[in-house]
Amino acid sequence: MSERRQHALMLAPYALGLVVLVAAPAAITFALALTDYDLVRPPSFVGFDNFRELLDDRVFGIVLVNSFLFAAIATPLRLLVALGLALLLWSRFRGVGVARSVAVIPTVVPEVAYGLLWLWLLNPLYGPVNGLLTIGGEGGGTVFGRLPPQWLTDPNHARAGIILMSLFTVGEAFVVLLVARQAVSTDLYELAALEDAPAWDVFRRITLPVLAPILVLLFLRDMLLSFTFTFVPALIVTEGGPPNYGTTYLPLFVYREAFEYLRYGYAAAATVTMLVLTVPIVWLQWRILRRLRAFRGS
Repeated sequence: MSERRQHALMLAPYALGLVVLVAAPAAITFALALTDYDLVRPPSFVGFDNFRELLDDRVFGIVLVNSFLFAAIATPLRLLVALGLALLLWSRFRGVGVARSVAVIPTVVPEVAYGLLWLWLLNPLYGPVNGLLTIGGEGGGTVFGRLPPQWLTDPNHARAGIILMSLFTVGEAFVVLLVARQAVSTDLYELAALEDAPAWDVFRRITLPVLAPILVLLFLRDMLLSFTFTFVPALIVTEGGPPNYGTTYLPLFVYREAFEYLRYGYAAAATVTMLVLTVPIVWLQWRILRRLRAFRGS
C-alpha cells in the first residue's frame, strides 16, 4: 500500500466526522436561515428577510452588546488567571499535585452542575459570596458601608457574576501554559539569577516573550469560546435577566428563538451572524500560526 493511501485511510475517520458533525449542520443552518420554518408547516423561502429583521431587532442589538462586552472583559481576565496559576504552580513542591488538580477541577465539572452551584453561591440572601462580603459590615452591608452585590436582580451585577463564574474554568489554558512554562530552558533563569535581575525583569524579558505566542493563540481561542460559554450560566443562574435582557447572550437568544418561539429560520439567521462575527478571529489565528511556523522553519 502506498504512503499516500495510508495517509488517506488515517484521515478518513476525521474527514467523515468533519462532514457529518460540521459541514452538514453548517449547510443546513445556512439553508434554514433563508426560510420561515416553525417545525409545523413546511419551510418557506424568504430570502434575506430574517437577516433584515435581525438588523431591526432591538433585543438582538442588546444581545450583541452583552456578548461582546463579556468577551472583551472575561477573555483577558481568564487568561491572566490561567497565567498566574501556571507561574505559581510550575515548579515542584509539596502538595503541588493537589493544587494543580484543584485548578483544573472546575473545568471538568458538568456545566449544569456548575451553574446550579453558582446559583447557590450568588444568592443575594443566603449565598456564601455575599456572606463573605458582609463580614465586618453593619446592617447587612459590606465593610465599606455599601449593600452587597445583587447578583440576580441588578443587570450590571448579574453580568459581573457571569464573568466571575468564567474565571474558575480556566483548566485547559492553565495546563497549556503550565507545560509551556516547564519547557522554558532553565539556563536563561540561571543567567538572570547570576546577574541579580529583579523578578519583574525576569518575567518581562524572559518568561513573557517565550509564552507570548501561546498567550496570543489562547486569547483568540477564548474569544471564540466566549460566545458559547455563557449559555448554561445565563440559562440556569440568571435566566437571561434581570429584566430587559441583562444577561441574554447570543447562544441563549438562539435557543429561545428556536425552541421556545419555534422560529427556526430566525434562530438559524442569528447563528449564521454569530459565525460571521467569529470568522475574523479564525482568520487571525490562521495568520498567526502561519507566521509562527515560518519563523520556526527559518
